[in-house]
Amino acid sequence: MTDTTTRLTVAQALVRFLAAQWTERDGVEHRFFGGCLGIFGHGNVAGLGQALATSPSAEDLPYRLARNEQAMVHTAAAYARAANRLATLACTTSIGPGATNMVTGAAGATINRLPVLLLPGDVFSTRVANPVLQELEDQRSYDVSVNDCFRPVSRYWDRINRPEQLPPALLAAMRVLTDPAETGAVTLALPQDVQAEAWDWPEELFARRVWHIPRPRPERAAVARAADLLRSARRPLVVAGGGVLYSEATDALRAFAETHGVPVAETQAGKGALPHGHPLAVGAVGATGTTAANALSREADVVIGVGTRYSDFTTASGSLFAADARFVNLNVTGFDAAKLSGTQLVADAREGLADLSQACTGWAAPDAHRARTAELNRAWDAAVDAAYALDADDGAPLPQPAVIGAVNAAAGDDGVVVCAAGSMPGDLHKLWRPSGPGSYHVEYGYSCMGYEIAGGLGVKLAAPEREVFVMVGDGSYLMMAQELVTAVAEGIKLVVVLVDNAGFASIGNLSESVGADRLGTSYAYRGTGRYDGGPLPVDLAANAASLGASVLRADSMDGLRKALDAARAATGTTVIHVRTDPAVSAPSSQAWWDVPVAELSTTDAGRASRQAYEAGKKEQRPRLTPPG
Repeated sequence: MTDTTTRLTVAQALVRFLAAQWTERDGVEHRFFGGCLGIFGHGNVAGLGQALATSPSAEDLPYRLARNEQAMVHTAAAYARAANRLATLACTTSIGPGATNMVTGAAGATINRLPVLLLPGDVFSTRVANPVLQELEDQRSYDVSVNDCFRPVSRYWDRINRPEQLPPALLAAMRVLTDPAETGAVTLALPQDVQAEAWDWPEELFARRVWHIPRPRPERAAVARAADLLRSARRPLVVAGGGVLYSEATDALRAFAETHGVPVAETQAGKGALPHGHPLAVGAVGATGTTAANALSREADVVIGVGTRYSDFTTASGSLFAADARFVNLNVTGFDAAKLSGTQLVADAREGLADLSQACTGWAAPDAHRARTAELNRAWDAAVDAAYALDADDGAPLPQPAVIGAVNAAAGDDGVVVCAAGSMPGDLHKLWRPSGPGSYHVEYGYSCMGYEIAGGLGVKLAAPEREVFVMVGDGSYLMMAQELVTAVAEGIKLVVVLVDNAGFASIGNLSESVGADRLGTSYAYRGTGRYDGGPLPVDLAANAASLGASVLRADSMDGLRKALDAARAATGTTVIHVRTDPAVSAPSSQAWWDVPVAELSTTDAGRASRQAYEAGKKEQRPRLTPPG
């Protein structure tokens, strides 16, 4: 420690600090901040804008211009996910609407347990000019600004009202961002006058700092309890969540499955934990799962959840697993490990799997369980083959399952598919055949429309060696297409498959099933008031071309395959526009999802839906039996 100081503004000190942060796990170091995304306004241009423009650390913390504040948080979250949470991006905005536009992205990052650093501008700390442009005046307190909206969606939140508050806030922010159990969005609200204020900073604040990412081992007594339970299992099943990938525990999972003969089902975040074709990989589980995984889930006597938070889609809203099934939950957070009254293993996924496997030495599931797994896998593979082979008459919209199959083939071993909302995430979860870790990237914790193209940017920035295939529906595209401009400006190559079915296919199907008769789910003229007029003259392909992307139109399956080949060979971003038929569904998962249906209806379909809903509710189980 020295007494040497450097005089810098708050924003300059912040930039210099961020450029010096590193993470380390398993002896490998990573620069934690791969850059800073931003849109400048009066609330940050004189502070962070000036600091980024004049920083001697510009190469260590490159600035990239985004087009939408929500989108840039999605980009940062996707970057963090593709980097297995060992790196991320920072995001800066002006005050007011620029800041609040980030709230949705912050919620998505925190729900998905992904580290992102948000640096919104804030109103004057000195208050002498209040109310300033875009300030929310709250009669209860002058300390309130719109940035308080970030409190419930951030894992750490602070407002820097004085320069000397910055160092402890930065260290607290980094602690949370790099903690596997605590991570999520971190918000440091930066009053615009404080950003530009100078201070004498201790030099050690800017020294290279390495944050060591822990791999906590489970308590020995907890391993013994879990092993005792597992040894009694005759029909065990692993449910692999995102924690398997973030922990880089896929080799440990494969070893555990093969040693003990346990099939592995995957959540949306965990898909790719085992590659398609592995004899114990049964694919997606839950409401959008495979029939193989869901059949084994209903039969399982012990379920080993690894790195999963057991969302309603994973558990089919609490109706999937047998009433007498018992759970062993291996998770880095006690919060998730305690779910479903499971036997808790609070630990890193890789270390926990290794310790549990050793404690179960000599035990394996019966051969009949492996045979049952193989039989169910063969049946589902045949169903996917049939879905991928679907076609349409000349000029007719294409079946979405076949479009997914074509993209899956084009992706090969080095491709990664990116998606988030609509009907495609469900179809992708059950149909996509992953080549391994990192090949499947579907944001389904928040299922946020507009994530897709922005997320694709983040994946490509984090893994430039991979071919990134963004699958986006017309609804999500219209929500947030403008990051195509960012891809073009940055020279970032994406293959964007724009699936156009003239409306909200997923919610259209759902609304019909609950008696809402597809109200507000078609892109058409208003007509009688139910949007039953003719189709709108909207040309999404022309729109993509106007944003600078190369555009190909695919009107047949053969045309789609050729377009995918051309896009893969291209050096820049290509958008492939394809019309699809929303009436053609993927094979059923034979699982339920709890969406309330009106008790009273004037239609036969509505009454039938209510009866089906009440039957589904009877299958939900509270899981109150104590562990073990």
